[in-house]
Amino acid sequence: MALMGAPIWVSAKAPCSQLGVSDLGSSHRFGLALNLRYDLERLRKWECCCLSALTQKAITSVEDEKPYAPVADTSADTEETRDNESRGFHKDLNLLPKPLTASDLSSAANDGSKVRVAYQGLPGAYSEAAALKAYPKCETVPCDQFEAAFKAVELWLVDKAVLPIENSVGGSIHRNYDLLLRHRLHIVGEVQLQVNHCLLGLPGVKKEDIKRVFSHPQALAQCEMMLSNLGIMRISADDTAGAAQMVASIGVRDTGAIASAQAAKIYGLDILADKIQDDDDNITRFLILAREPIIPGTDRPYKTSVVFTLEEGPGVLFKALAVFALRDINLTKIESRPQKQRPLRVVDDSNEGSAKYFDYLFYIDFEASMAEPRAQYALGHLQEFARFLRVLGSYPMDTSP
Repeated sequence: MALMGAPIWVSAKAPCSQLGVSDLGSSHRFGLALNLRYDLERLRKWECCCLSALTQKAITSVEDEKPYAPVADTSADTEETRDNESRGFHKDLNLLPKPLTASDLSSAANDGSKVRVAYQGLPGAYSEAAALKAYPKCETVPCDQFEAAFKAVELWLVDKAVLPIENSVGGSIHRNYDLLLRHRLHIVGEVQLQVNHCLLGLPGVKKEDIKRVFSHPQALAQCEMMLSNLGIMRISADDTAGAAQMVASIGVRDTGAIASAQAAKIYGLDILADKIQDDDDNITRFLILAREPIIPGTDRPYKTSVVFTLEEGPGVLFKALAVFALRDINLTKIESRPQKQRPLRVVDDSNEGSAKYFDYLFYIDFEASMAEPRAQYALGHLQEFARFLRVLGSYPMDTSP
């Protein structure tokens, strides 16, 4: 099912053969030819303007062909410029402001000095470190829960939010996938952060003295081997920095925390052991969320995130994923989540032994910009199989080490 603009209906006059041109005198034929030529010229300009407006849509076609690119008619602008010059306006054209382009916006330097960025946790959390990596001079704003960070952006309390979405060891953060669909924010960037966990304790305490540790469940799972070898009891906390603050406040010497080295510095704790995670390549990927989307470009590697549901039928998921393979688009992530509004569906009307199955949402990340025709065509093709489709964002990939 192609995504096409509304058709342009043109009402043309009868052909010249029906107007009896041969029966007219030479002067009449000359005048009619001029009028017809004038009308055709106006019609051509009108069609170009309409087609130019249609091409502003996010997806113009699903056919694998070169998109239509009308040639702009600058005759009107030229006449206006000459008229201004005749009146003495803007004689030096270099003084006129130049329009911004998509490349100007994407390449503009931004150190985050005027940006307020929300994150979940307390100062010293890994999410705060991710926010500072994205915007080195930003003002970070801690939030107690993930949803509070979403709402802070929606209510204009902050400019952006940086939230974790997946970890190379612990997997996906499902809560944030659900919140992406519940809130109308846009993904405008990503941050990949190397996570090094440290075992923290009160000053003067040794690693062997620790009997229990506080930390986020993901951090506890990522340090399973070390905790098992030491026989340490695990206690879940809302975030790693909050666990460090708790250890500092309660002052019990046999209680430690798993958190960052920055958290140890902030809350006055000693680092009893560092890099205690099971896997040295422990990377957490964060999403940068904003109220408005950015203008995607093609000047650097881009990633696009979408969510969709599918129609019923065998092989529908295979067909949905094939629209990307057919256009040589690499998928970097696929995540399925049950639809909370309609979690179960009955296959038949029988009251005995009725089979039930889940309705799923599919979240997909792929390596292409929405400015590329192949991405537009792929999503247009995907709509043939999807009941629902939403683009969550098209944004630059984080390729930094």
